[in-house]
Amino acid sequence: MSFRSIIQEMKGEIGGMSKKGFEGKWGHGSRSKSQSENSEFTVDGTHGPIEDAKQSFWANMPPELLRDVILRVEAAEETWPPRKHVIACAGVCRSWRVITKEVVKTPELSGKLTFPISLKQPGPRDNLVQCYIKRDRVAHTYRLYLGLAQALAENGKFLLAARRVRRPTYTDYVISLDAGDMSKGSGTYIGKLRSNFLGTKFTVYDAQPPHAGAIVKKSRSSRLVGLKQVSPRVPAGNYTVAHISYELNVLGARGPRRMLCVMDGIPASAVEPGGVAPTQTEFLLNSLDSFSSYHLPRSKSTQSESSFSAPLSSRSAKDSHLVLKNKAPRWHEQLQCWCLNFRGRVTVASVKNFQLVAAPENTQMAHDHDKVLLQFGKVAKDSFTMDYRYPLSAFQAFAICLSSFDTKIACE
Repeated sequence: MSFRSIIQEMKGEIGGMSKKGFEGKWGHGSRSKSQSENSEFTVDGTHGPIEDAKQSFWANMPPELLRDVILRVEAAEETWPPRKHVIACAGVCRSWRVITKEVVKTPELSGKLTFPISLKQPGPRDNLVQCYIKRDRVAHTYRLYLGLAQALAENGKFLLAARRVRRPTYTDYVISLDAGDMSKGSGTYIGKLRSNFLGTKFTVYDAQPPHAGAIVKKSRSSRLVGLKQVSPRVPAGNYTVAHISYELNVLGARGPRRMLCVMDGIPASAVEPGGVAPTQTEFLLNSLDSFSSYHLPRSKSTQSESSFSAPLSSRSAKDSHLVLKNKAPRWHEQLQCWCLNFRGRVTVASVKNFQLVAAPENTQMAHDHDKVLLQFGKVAKDSFTMDYRYPLSAFQAFAICLSSFDTKIACE
């Protein structure tokens, strides 16, 4: 059997096993109850096709050959949906999973979003990851897709979803990996954005420690979870990731909003050449191990390993947090409006549009002041583009963009 035939046969078998799982989630980020109950892959691995795969010769392939096969599959399937075959490789058995995780690089190095943990890892340094946000005004939900344009959004890869929850004194945006279950008690809950009463100050919280030494913020919801002794899969942590503030418009002057973001989990040196930002390497929750609908087994030794790299505790005490500010637009005399160069990614004028760059005090290099780290803008009534790069992650960028949707009477 030729090497090409081996790969084709492997992809056929693995693709067949994961077909239902991917169809349940693909492009929508949700599954029906019946699909969940009839999932082809079980949590305990006691029955189903995954057990059959473990007994097949695929699970007993020589490590050198297996690595070569996965390397070729990873190199060939660069975009979604074909990239689901890379995820399927990680679901065959433990040996396949270990090698697949070694082969697949972080977004910083590869520029690709593969596993769900990629959404918590910094993007590439040299280019922007282009995403798309769809807003549902009736349901008060927002969905993030990996896509280049509006026409490709429906076929793009679903990444994250958020739901707005209004309270008497604040507003929460609950962020989840599953658009069908956006509750804080869900196993797919990964964080939230909370605003003050005026909608001028926001705080981004992560459900798990974003870096070594992160301190959890005690809240009423986390205390209740602790008292009820619910499943350990319920994420009760509130780890502060960023603070976002919008400048008050006391005089009512017309003009763009002014915003400032302090990234608690990213050192200011991360934007310098050779700078490093903390990178999470795995979720602490078993249910978030893959984009597919099945769960992969994990040993106790794996769970006890560190789930992030480049801890902030190892940095210099003098190294401050990264501060981002919106890039000041220029006034266009002929158009009689404020303008920013989004390089064709934004087509509709809106007060929500912005570009974030590192504050001058964060970097020693003058040209880095104009290097856009995150840009967000409107392209249709309920469609927006979101592009981000290192040292921000998709989760952090999405949370920052959600703050722009919130009503800000005091800022306009």
